[in-house]
Amino acid sequence: MTRRPPRSTLSSSSAASDVYKRQHALSAGLKPILGCDVKIKNNKFPDNPYRMTFYCMNHTGYHSLCVLLTKAFLEGQDPYRGQICDDWLDVPGATDGLIALTGGPKGRLSQLIDTGSERQAGGIVGRWKKLFPNRLYIELQRANRPKDENQNAFLVTVASRFDVPVVATHPVQFLEPQDFEAHEVRCCIAGGFTITDPRRDKSYTREQYLKSEEQMCELFKDVPSALANSVIIAKRCNLDGVLSKPQLPLFPTPDGMSLDDYMDHLSREGLEKRLAFLYDDEKVRDAKRPEYVERLDYELGIIKKMQFPGYFLIVQDFINWSKTHGVPVGPGLSLIHISEPTRRTPISYAVFCLKKKKKRKKQTHPLSVTTESNSRGI
Repeated sequence: MTRRPPRSTLSSSSAASDVYKRQHALSAGLKPILGCDVKIKNNKFPDNPYRMTFYCMNHTGYHSLCVLLTKAFLEGQDPYRGQICDDWLDVPGATDGLIALTGGPKGRLSQLIDTGSERQAGGIVGRWKKLFPNRLYIELQRANRPKDENQNAFLVTVASRFDVPVVATHPVQFLEPQDFEAHEVRCCIAGGFTITDPRRDKSYTREQYLKSEEQMCELFKDVPSALANSVIIAKRCNLDGVLSKPQLPLFPTPDGMSLDDYMDHLSREGLEKRLAFLYDDEKVRDAKRPEYVERLDYELGIIKKMQFPGYFLIVQDFINWSKTHGVPVGPGLSLIHISEPTRRTPISYAVFCLKKKKKRKKQTHPLSVTTESNSRGI
């Protein structure tokens, strides 16, 4: 029997953008909510950043989140994921349209207990309330971890003292309770440990599966407002239409050239380079050219009809950058003639990348591009 996913609880680790793309979520009784579990830079202990969760209430919130995440990955990098500097939130408009959750056991409030700094909670919460007026929730979690109840007791006290609503979330890591062992093995593989190694990370529990609505209600029956507020947050988040279509940056073109024209220019320029590489004999090259031009026109026609030139231009840009900066990169077969991304010739190998796309609904065409792992952080 399939477990019915909870509709009145939130998971701060959910892949919201992925859910948003799957319209069948709505037909299954799920309301997709776009948000992000973020790291806030900890200046005292850089290896232990604070966690918060931001949810988009509307398009303003979506823009605010995009700005923060973009800045984090451009300016606040760490080995795994970009960190948001705490003072960025003080910039006027930086938090507009965002609902904030305080981060549960990894949030700044919970970490006050570990350092004996509970008295600082008032100043921290007061600042957050100004940054997120009527949009701040103190996050409670119960996953059978040793510190959960002590942290929750402190968080509930803080919420009551400073008049901040609480919300119940669950740190989902796998779907079913029996998936716990497989999850532990995956963590061991990621960390380079064996399952019997006493040094391996044991921070997850068997309770971190996707609980049903009924299970969450039972888990937080002593804090009914935490459950009710999860529904309120879901009702407050109403971002529509953003991820139902490709969200691509506007690719810069020289001299005000249109995306279609610039793609034509790069493609035909790349085709001539390819033909010169494939056929040294000019007569043979001229004889072969019409076949390639016909194929190129066909492919470009489909790409332009589906309004994908910007998408292909972006991909050829990072592939060519990789090649010119010493980053080994595998070919994306969809990029046939654009600015020489690969030395393969699709006609010789009978590759038809876009032929069937003509009958499909408009969506970004999947690409297979591989970069050498040690160079991915450049």
